[in-house]
Amino acid sequence: MKRLNSGIRPNSVTRAHPPVRLLTVAAVAVTAALVLSGCGRSSGDDVAASTAPIDDSPATGTVTLWAPDGDATVLDDVLADFYADNPDLDLEITLIPSDQYLTKLQTAMSSGTLPDIAQSYTEAQTQFTTSGSFAPVPEGLVDPSSFFPGAWAAGEVDGTSYVVPWYTYTRVLIYRSDLAEAGGATVPKTWDELVPFFKALQAGGAESGFGADVGWDTYTGQTTAVFARQAGSTLLNDDLTAWEIDTPEVISAFEYQMAPFLDGISALDTPQFLDSQPYLVQGKTGSMISGPWVIASLDATAEQDGWTAEHIATAPLPAGADGVFGPLGGGGWMVNADSENADSAWKVVREMAQPDIQIAQFKAFGSMPSVQAAWDDSSITDNPLLTAFFDQLKTVEAMPPVPAWAEVSTAIGQELEAVARGQETAAEAAAKLQSVADGIGTGN
Repeated sequence: MKRLNSGIRPNSVTRAHPPVRLLTVAAVAVTAALVLSGCGRSSGDDVAASTAPIDDSPATGTVTLWAPDGDATVLDDVLADFYADNPDLDLEITLIPSDQYLTKLQTAMSSGTLPDIAQSYTEAQTQFTTSGSFAPVPEGLVDPSSFFPGAWAAGEVDGTSYVVPWYTYTRVLIYRSDLAEAGGATVPKTWDELVPFFKALQAGGAESGFGADVGWDTYTGQTTAVFARQAGSTLLNDDLTAWEIDTPEVISAFEYQMAPFLDGISALDTPQFLDSQPYLVQGKTGSMISGPWVIASLDATAEQDGWTAEHIATAPLPAGADGVFGPLGGGGWMVNADSENADSAWKVVREMAQPDIQIAQFKAFGSMPSVQAAWDDSSITDNPLLTAFFDQLKTVEAMPPVPAWAEVSTAIGQELEAVARGQETAAEAAAKLQSVADGIGTGN
C-alpha cells in the first residue's frame, strides 16, 4: 500500500497541547475581509448531492487533508488499523503551523483550492460552515446524539450539519488545592462566591488568587461570551442579524469578568499566555480558567512526577443568574463541497468519529473525545481531574454563530482593557461596543 504519511509540513512545530491562542490579528483581519467580499461558494449553491449516504465499502483513491500542527500530528499512528483495512487509500496529511492555519484555509476557500478534508476550530468555524464551500454531513454517516450536544450543534446552520466533531474541550476552574486548603477556601458555585475564593487562595499563600487572561484580544471576548450566556444573553437577537451588547446582562458580565482586576486580585499585564502554567506551579497565581491540556502538562512544568495530583483540583465554572454554561472549544472535520473523492473523504471522517479512535487519539495526544461514550474508558475515568470537564461539557455552548464574531470578540477584548484599568465603566464600554458591533454587523 502506498501511503503519504505526512504530506507537506511547512514550518511545522509539534505542540504538547491543543493550540489555544490561535486567532492572530492577521487572521481576524482576513476573516473580516473575506466576509465582506463574499468569498467562496454561495450558501445557496446546490451541494445536496454530497448528502447521499456513505456505504461501508473500503475507501480508495487519494484524499487530501489539512490540519493545524497540534492534535493531528499523531493521526498516522491513530489511523494505522484503518490504513490496513483500506489498502487502496492514500491519505495525504498536510500539517500547517497553527498560527497560519485559519489564514491559509480562508485563502484556499477564496481561491477554490481547498483540500478534500479540512479541520475546523469549533471557536472559529462559522465563517466556513456558512460559506457554501463545505458539504453537508451525509445522512446516517454518524449518530448526532452520540456527541456532546453543544459540539454537534456548533456545526449546524439552519438545521443542516457541516462538521463532524473530532475532539472537544471546555475551560474549567483549575486551582491549587493545597493553597485552597491552607486558606480555608470553599469551591465557588456562584458568581458571588468567586472573588472570595480568589482571596482565600491568597490567604493560603498565592501571590495572586487568579491568573487571568491578559491578552486583551479575541480570547478575552470569548470569555465575555461565556459569562454573558451565564447572565442570560447570547449577545445577539433571535434571528442572529443584530448584536445586543448594551444590555443589563452583558454589563453584568463585564463587571464580573473585570472584578479580579478592579479588586487588585489579578495583574493587568501578567501572566502572559506562556507564563500561565509556570505561575500556577510557582504559586505566583492560585488558579486559572483553562483547558485539559494544562492537566496533562503541569508535571512537566513542575519537573516532578505526581505534582499535579498532589497540588491541583478542578471545578466547573460558577453559575450565573441563568445557570452554568461553559465555553466550547475543539476541532472537527469538514469535507470540500467540490471534492472529487468525497465518498472516501467522508469514510475517513466517519472513522475519526468512532469511540475507539477517539480514545486512541486521547492516549496519543490528550485530545478529549467529542463522542460521549469514549469518556467511559479507564484512561479518562481514572483521572479525577477530568471529571469537571466532562460535567461541564454537558452544558457547553458555542461562541455566537455568526461570521463576524471574530472581529466583534476582538473589539470586546480590546475595550475591556480600559475597564480593567479603571479608565471607563462597564456600562460605558457596553455602549461603545454596541456602536462598534453595529458598524461591523453579524456577517449573516
